[in-house]
Amino acid sequence: MSDRVLRGARLGGQSFEDERGIDFAPRQQVAYVCPKGHEFEIPMAENAEIPAVWECQRCGEVARLVDGAAPEAEKDKPIRTHWDMLRERRSLEELEEILSERLTMLRSGEIGPDHLHRRSGRKVKRTA
Repeated sequence: MSDRVLRGARLGGQSFEDERGIDFAPRQQVAYVCPKGHEFEIPMAENAEIPAVWECQRCGEVARLVDGAAPEAEKDKPIRTHWDMLRERRSLEELEEILSERLTMLRSGEIGPDHLHRRSGRKVKRTA
């Protein structure tokens, strides 16, 4: 097997094919500029849909198309908190009722951590 080693060639490093006789697709240079002022061009096919934004090759910021329209702003969803989602499922009256039930259970020792229910050596029977 050692007699079949290709000497002097980097495998996968270069192509030995010739570019003669190959017609490349027509291309255009598309220019972008990032907020930090870096300008660069990307070759694209003439019939390609040109994106309005592209990642800057130097700093990674979002670069905009030179002489292009500003991209459409994404609609921001309002931030929903845990309370907002809870209020979608329960009314205030239901929440007050649940709170009073849980406080009663906590005070009687049915729920909650053991250190809150130590009473004069008496053990509290816990249910699952």
